[in-house]
Amino acid sequence: MFNDDKTPRPNLRAGRPNPFALIFFLLMVGLFVAYFFRGDTRAVIQEIPYSAFTNHLERNDITAVKILDNTAIEGTLRGGSGDPIHFKTLIPYQDPTLLPSLREKGINVSGAVSGLSPLRIFFEFLPWLIGFGFIWFMFRNMQGTGNKAFQFGKSKAKRYLDEGKKVSFSDVAGQKDAKYELEEVVSFLKNPQKFTKMGAKIPKGVLLVGMPGTGKTLMARAVAGEAGVAYFHMSGSDFVEMFVGVGASRVRDLFDQGRRNAPCIIFIDELDAVGRTRGAGYGGGHDEREQTLNQLLVEMDGFDSKEGIIILAATNRPDVLDPALLRPGRFDRQVLVAMPDIKEREAILQIHAAKIPLGSDIDLARIARATPGMSGADIANLVNEAALFAARKDKATVEMPDFEEARDKILMGVARKTLVISDKERHMTAVHEAGHALLHYYLKNADPLHKVTIVPHGRALGMAMSLPEEDTYSRTKGWIEDRIVICYGGWIAERLCYNETTTGTKQDIQQATEMARHMVCEWGMADEMGPVAYGQEEEPIFLGKEIARHKDYSEDTAQRIDKSVKRILDAAQEQAEQILRTQKEKLESLAEALMVRETLVDDEVRELLGFPPREHSNSLVAPVSGVSS
Repeated sequence: MFNDDKTPRPNLRAGRPNPFALIFFLLMVGLFVAYFFRGDTRAVIQEIPYSAFTNHLERNDITAVKILDNTAIEGTLRGGSGDPIHFKTLIPYQDPTLLPSLREKGINVSGAVSGLSPLRIFFEFLPWLIGFGFIWFMFRNMQGTGNKAFQFGKSKAKRYLDEGKKVSFSDVAGQKDAKYELEEVVSFLKNPQKFTKMGAKIPKGVLLVGMPGTGKTLMARAVAGEAGVAYFHMSGSDFVEMFVGVGASRVRDLFDQGRRNAPCIIFIDELDAVGRTRGAGYGGGHDEREQTLNQLLVEMDGFDSKEGIIILAATNRPDVLDPALLRPGRFDRQVLVAMPDIKEREAILQIHAAKIPLGSDIDLARIARATPGMSGADIANLVNEAALFAARKDKATVEMPDFEEARDKILMGVARKTLVISDKERHMTAVHEAGHALLHYYLKNADPLHKVTIVPHGRALGMAMSLPEEDTYSRTKGWIEDRIVICYGGWIAERLCYNETTTGTKQDIQQATEMARHMVCEWGMADEMGPVAYGQEEEPIFLGKEIARHKDYSEDTAQRIDKSVKRILDAAQEQAEQILRTQKEKLESLAEALMVRETLVDDEVRELLGFPPREHSNSLVAPVSGVSS
């Protein structure tokens, strides 16, 4: 469903400081340093000790002195060549005879205050320089360059440019119904007068609803590509921050950007992150998320449809959205982006398989038939995993066994072939999985067996997997009852062969019990209870998941529900035990074959047990004899 040939680059303006301001700042610092560290133009001053100073004073060599702060003396004395010598000495102690001696010798005496050291001045001004530089750069940041320290309220929407290849409806395989609804939006953006002259109003908001991986985001980009308008993308979680009022400010800024770039498309991904029903949060009416939602409602209701702004949003949880978002005038059109059927899966495979070298044995129609229930993202992942498996084996092309291995990894998990398991536990696993697999051939409503293996995948020590022959969108009572029987196949097989069971039956029992309870309480498939829904799902909107079931029936009804569930489960156990006890020899033969070959596909099981071959197989590769690697 996705085409990632070339993702358009977001228009992110890199902030660059003004070079003239930076040069001026560095120049001022340089002048400051040069002024205080400039060289002294006076003659060189010779430092002498105080004892030498007193000796020169006794010999009448000194002509003039200057006393600096009673701590130092500068002066001149007669040199041997007649040239004056400038000297400096420090006064180490209070000498009461100094001034009388100078007057007695008739020496010119003056005083002065010593200047501050340039280095001291520099360090005293250094904090001010740092503060000035910090404030200067922060003001530069506030003007939109550098980091966004003061731009909490700015929208984080990314605008995608028209550079490179545009995404169009041809890049979205299938989804004809969704495209038909969205083509009207494209037509309005291209030619709004066509609708306005008839007095019609185009929907302001279009909500794309579908399971994860069906291509909702790609569909929104295709609408923008077809219309040739600006496209702003933002996730619902980008609105909400820890600071109060930031989300509402970002909503305002987002719509301001839309108005400045109209006509345009604003796409909000994962709308349920910000659009959940109000009043369900722990913060009440002052919850930050609710304030953001309120601002979104105001903005969607406030701008005129003639502005050429279309709001697209995507979610896989439309049931938790606030009703005010879904009323006419806001998201007044919902477009279902459904799971692909077999023809659409083949079209999706053609898009993604075009990027990899395919072998001569590749049959995309067969792969599409063998991948029921997969979304567009799953199929893209399948093609990528198959290419990775082929690359690991140093193949030149991707072949059908690579697709089979990739599908098993996606459906069953990563194979843990290095896990060390004892022979007894391995045999018990083989018996358990053989019990599941064998029942597929004696239940008329069960899906055909695809593969049974005792190679650990993920957290499971073994697995018996079935795949439907065709796409199904609802299940019958007979299919559900047979599925419950298959769930008890491993538990019954362990009891028949070992007279005890293992903890590996935990998930099977949970799945069987859950299906039986749904049959009684929700699907009206229990004759003694009738077509009545017992219990309502109590789903806190704030948490977004079911954590309890509201009990709205009496204790007597609860007991009848428990008895009805128990009757369904007991009947499934009896049927599974009857089949496996009658076919115990085939059960043991299948378990022994799994001990030797580890993995068996449907055709191999049929050949082993003498069942007629199936006309259509979901296996992508032919059966292979021998021990699996």
